[in-house]
Amino acid sequence: MGSHIVQDKPLKSHGLYLGKFAPLHLGHEFMIKEALRTVEKLTVLIYEAPGVTEIPLVQRANWIRALNPEIEVIECGDGPTDVTYESAGMREHELYVIEKLGGRKITHFFSSEQYGEHMSEALNARDIRVDPDRESIPISATKIREDLYEHRNFLSHSVYFDHLIKVVLLGAPSTGKSTLATKLAEHFKTTHMPEYGREYWESNNVQRRLTLEQLLEIAITHRERELELAFEANRYFFIDTNAITTEIFSHYYHGEALPLLCELSNETRERYDLVILCGDDIPYDDTEDRSGETNRSEFQKATIDVLNSRGIKYHLVTGSIHDRINEVSRILETMSKRKI
Repeated sequence: MGSHIVQDKPLKSHGLYLGKFAPLHLGHEFMIKEALRTVEKLTVLIYEAPGVTEIPLVQRANWIRALNPEIEVIECGDGPTDVTYESAGMREHELYVIEKLGGRKITHFFSSEQYGEHMSEALNARDIRVDPDRESIPISATKIREDLYEHRNFLSHSVYFDHLIKVVLLGAPSTGKSTLATKLAEHFKTTHMPEYGREYWESNNVQRRLTLEQLLEIAITHRERELELAFEANRYFFIDTNAITTEIFSHYYHGEALPLLCELSNETRERYDLVILCGDDIPYDDTEDRSGETNRSEFQKATIDVLNSRGIKYHLVTGSIHDRINEVSRILETMSKRKI
């Protein structure tokens, strides 16, 4: 079968691409872009990957959906997982794919592998091989899994972000979040995300206040910066505050928070792997942007109330900076070592 890309889109052309996408990398994205240039409709089958990655199937599927909402993504949690060129094994794959397609007529089968030949024949589709020699995008998922950090430039920021163990530090003002984030990053030889809210407040507050819209802007920009800075992190990424803190400030200033800010705050459970609450047992540091030790106690209670009311599991760390680093390190040691 020839290796080529079809430029014209025949009537009702329907392409198929399949894989584990563990992880989704720029080579996969190149394949998908070529397929979308070639056919009118594209379906992607994504398989479970036991022993290969701990990133859930639905999360890997959502990476593909995010590329283009018109892509039809079918999650295959019960499919064969090993590539084989033994006749019985190939037939098992073919029958499974045909069953999953549910009568869809495939005109083009896209791959960069040898199995494109037998699968396209079973589907009565054109065998389209894209970059089989990895000349356009010189990478493979296997190579990335060998060293995620070294090969991260072949991943989108969001895909890399999903592979990191993300630790967010919460707590009232003057509970040591900034110091702990910096020291943890140094300890684990990675990077951290500074609190964006403080930077924004210093430049934009009017009579020590921010508007509802400004507080939402803080939360949105903070998340954007998370993705950018996380690209330099290695395995662990430590984050100083998040939208929960911003929402609490919004209620403190205005008695309310914009709906989108509340949504971003609610995503804390899914977005971060570990939530650390920094204790207020350390001396209060009275700076210009703070409102006193009594206020710190009120904010600390508000933070705990939000976490408890939303069922967000958290770990309280107290004591010296050394004690806190040791406690976070102990917790991280007990967490599952995520494979990529």
